[in-house]
Amino acid sequence: MGASHAQAVEPARSPAPLTETSGSSQFVTFICAGEEFGVEILRVQEIRGWDRVTPVPYSPAYVLGIMNLRGVIVPIIDLRSRLNIERAAYGASTVVIVVRVRSRTGEKTAGLVVDAVSEVYSVAGAAITPTPALGNTAERACVSGVAAVEGKLILLLDIDALLEACVESEDHPT
Repeated sequence: MGASHAQAVEPARSPAPLTETSGSSQFVTFICAGEEFGVEILRVQEIRGWDRVTPVPYSPAYVLGIMNLRGVIVPIIDLRSRLNIERAAYGASTVVIVVRVRSRTGEKTAGLVVDAVSEVYSVAGAAITPTPALGNTAERACVSGVAAVEGKLILLLDIDALLEACVESEDHPT
């Protein structure tokens, strides 16, 4: 898809209607290496079909490059690589989830390349459990909790912790 043809991409199936419940949050979920991850819906700016990016020399391996989104230069991160999961070829369902990240220098925009969009869920706060202790690693900090939804576990990502190093660089004013 060329840059002039980029458009928002909807999930393959329409999500079930959401009901507002006191103490619940809504999450956009997506698939990466067969696992389902979630991001707070208020952090998602848009979902776009995969498009090529401009590589930036000496970037970390998980930074694919940059993309121009309506005049804003945005770093594009391969989520598989960022989470230390083996990369896979991009296909028809590959999308870029454009998210807003809060950093020390203000709010920034970044794109996450994922295998496919899944659903939108409303999750009660009581249904979210803390991330289990799996070792003392900084990478674990990017998972803010685990939600049990419809008989499956969804890893909820802390976008700020996950992408802080990507958006804090002074070389990428986003």
